[in-house]
Amino acid sequence: MEVFNMTKNPVEILNNPFLNKGTAFTDEERQSLGLVGLLPPYVQTLDEQVTQTYAQFQTKTSDLEKRIFLMEIFNENRVLFYKLFSQHVVEFMPIVYDPTIADTIENYSELFIQSQNAVFLSIDDPDSMEASLKNAADGRDIRLIVVTDAEGILGIGDWGTNGVDISVGKLMVYTAAAGIDPSQVMPVVLDVGTNNQDLLKDPLYLGNRHERVTGDRYYDFVDKFVQTAETLFPKLYLHFEDFGRSNAANILNKYKDQITTFNDDIQGTGIIVLAGILGALNISKEKMTDQVYMSFGAGTAGAGITKRIYDEFLQQGLSAEEAKKHFYLVDKQGLLFDDDPTLTPEQKPFARSRSEFANASELTNLEAAVKAVHPTILVGTSTQPGTFTEAIVKEMAAHTARPIIFPLSNPTKLAEAKAEDLIKWTDGKALVATGIPAADVTYNGVSYQIGQANNALVYPGLGLGVIASTAKVLNDEMISKAAHSLGGIVDGDKPGAAVLPPVSKLDQFSYTVAKAVAQSAVDQKLNKETIADVDQAIKATKWEPKY
Repeated sequence: MEVFNMTKNPVEILNNPFLNKGTAFTDEERQSLGLVGLLPPYVQTLDEQVTQTYAQFQTKTSDLEKRIFLMEIFNENRVLFYKLFSQHVVEFMPIVYDPTIADTIENYSELFIQSQNAVFLSIDDPDSMEASLKNAADGRDIRLIVVTDAEGILGIGDWGTNGVDISVGKLMVYTAAAGIDPSQVMPVVLDVGTNNQDLLKDPLYLGNRHERVTGDRYYDFVDKFVQTAETLFPKLYLHFEDFGRSNAANILNKYKDQITTFNDDIQGTGIIVLAGILGALNISKEKMTDQVYMSFGAGTAGAGITKRIYDEFLQQGLSAEEAKKHFYLVDKQGLLFDDDPTLTPEQKPFARSRSEFANASELTNLEAAVKAVHPTILVGTSTQPGTFTEAIVKEMAAHTARPIIFPLSNPTKLAEAKAEDLIKWTDGKALVATGIPAADVTYNGVSYQIGQANNALVYPGLGLGVIASTAKVLNDEMISKAAHSLGGIVDGDKPGAAVLPPVSKLDQFSYTVAKAVAQSAVDQKLNKETIADVDQAIKATKWEPKY
C-alpha cells in the first residue's frame, strides 16, 4: 500500500505504518530505498510475518496486554496488522473493540501509546485545527473520519481526550470488516474538556483540564471542525461517535441533509437492532406491525433505536398515530409520560399520556411497566446490570409466544441479563441478542446461537456502500435497506438459530450491506459520480492487505 512517493528517507519509511514492510522488503527494495543494513538479511513473506506475530500475540496473558501488543503492530505496519486481523476476526474483535476497548480508554493516559495519525483538536486552540488535520493527513486522500468528543461512551460515560481510542477502534473495524483503505481514514477527538472529576484530578491525564465547554462556543467548535474537514477532504464520509445525550441528535440533525454523515449511537445501533428484530421475526413468522416495543434506557442510544424501529413501522404502512401506539420508553423515572418536564426532544414523541393507565403513578420501574404494557420486544440500553429479572422475563413470556429480548448494555458487567438465563426462564422461547459476545446456550437438547447486536455488523458495510456510491447524503431509505439486507441473512427454520449473522462472516455480510446501501443511493440518484455497476464500484473501493 504505497500512498506516498518514495522520497522519504529510510528511517521515515520504516517508521511510517503505511509504507513499512519490515522484514518483507525485498533485496531490490532495500537497495533502492536505502534500507540495506537496517533489517536482518532474510526476506520474510507476509504469511511468515503473520505466523510469527500471532505466536507473539498468544504469549500475552490478558486482553489488555493483547490490545497493547496489537496497537504496536498497528503503529508499525498496517498491512501486517490487517492481514493478521483478517485471519482471526472472531478472536480479535473483542480485543480491538468491545469490551476490551473500555479498559484502554479508562487507562489511556497511564498507558499512552501514540496512535499513528490520530488527531487531537482542542477547543482552547481552534486556530490550529486546519494545520492539525493537514499534519495528520500528510498528503493522504482522506475519505472517512470517525470523530468523538467522548462525552457518552456507552457503558463508561465521559472520558475526555482518552476517548480517541474509540475512534481508532472503530476505524480498525471499518477496514477489517469492509476493506475501507486504512490510508484513507482518520481518527479525531474533539477535546472540549471533561466533567469526569477523576480525570481532572489525575496528574497523568493528557487532555484539557477543565470542565466541558457547552452552548454556542461548543457548537461553533464542532461547526468549525465540520467545515474545515469538508473543505480539506471533499470526498469525506463523517462518522460521529459517542457524543453526549444533549448534543448527539442536535449535531446529526444539523448536518445529515447537507453532507454524508452518520451517528453510530443514534443510527447504527438502531440499524442493528432493527436487523435483529427482522431476523427474530423471520424465526417467529410474526409481523413487525403486530409487535409492542419497550426500551429500557432512553438516552441517545435507546431513543435512537426506538426512532429507527418506529420509522420501519411507517415504512410498513402504519400512520404516525398508529405507529406510536406500539412504543414505550422506560428510564430511571419509570415509564416516560408526556407531562415530564425533563424529557429530551428525542424522548417526547414516544412519551405516553397518563390517562392511558389507571395506575400511572405506580409505573415507576421496569417490572410495573412490563406488567402494564405486555411488550413483545424488550431492548435494554440502561447500563443497569441484572435488571431484566426472572420475574420480568416470565411476565413478558406469559403474554407473547416468542418474546424478543435484547440486553444490549456493555461491557459485560453492565448487561441487563445473561443470554443463558433468558433462554432458561422462557423455556427456550426467547429470541435473544446481546451487546457483547455470548456463547451458545444448550437447553433441552437444543443449541441456541446468540446473536451479537454489535454495530460492527452494520456500520462498516454501510460506510463502504456510501463511499463506493459517492452518495451525497445517507438517508433513511439507505439505512432501511442496510437493516433489511442484514436481517434477511438469518436462517429462520433452523432450531436455535441466531437472530443475527455471526461475526465470523463479518466480511461477507459487510459486502451484502454495502451493496444494498450503494444500490439504494444509485436508485435514488444520490451518487455524485456515475455508477454503471454497483458491484464493480464496491470492488474498486475495497482494499486488501497485501504488499
